[in-house]
Amino acid sequence: MVSTVDLTYPFKGRWLTQNSPANRVPSHGTTLLATSFAIDFVPVDEAGRTAPITFGSLLRPEPAERFPGFGRPIFAPVEGVVVGVHDTAADHAAFRGLPSVGYALTQRRRAAAGWVALAGNHVMIETHHGPVVALCHLQRGSVQVRPGHSVRAGETLGRCGNSGNSTEPHVHVQAIDRLEVLHAAAVPITFEGRLPRNGDIIEAG
Repeated sequence: MVSTVDLTYPFKGRWLTQNSPANRVPSHGTTLLATSFAIDFVPVDEAGRTAPITFGSLLRPEPAERFPGFGRPIFAPVEGVVVGVHDTAADHAAFRGLPSVGYALTQRRRAAAGWVALAGNHVMIETHHGPVVALCHLQRGSVQVRPGHSVRAGETLGRCGNSGNSTEPHVHVQAIDRLEVLHAAAVPITFEGRLPRNGDIIEAG
């Protein structure tokens, strides 16, 4: 069994690291659905910021299109074969401030609905050495690959979205030891030989 999967960054430009296992394991605060070593990357602008916070954004949901990374291309971080795709989940509004509290209260319902409800639109790639890498929360209708498609690292998979369990546009990356997520174990991941920490700004491309 492979102990760690080393990936290339699945994006270009500036991205903020969040929920990194470099800071804690399980990185997302739960072992649910093999997310112990999962990591999130949030697209930001040249100043390292997401959409500006206004008084309105603290009181009501915001259009996902308002965020700088919505629609940015997402690339395969590893060579392998596509073994899972979902591309029909809607991109919902983003939630910050008070709206994020209400959104958090619906998390139990989404978790009960299963993997797809949490992952939203996603691509799963089985690597040549065994583990499966999942990239989640993609933009609806953006996925360009299908199961059985062989991909190379750097090949376009889709675009950054806000589908599934997501409060603002970002990409969630995790590796698991088998395709059946409910029965899978989490596999540690690194990116180009290192694991970025929470708050790191990644300049890729």
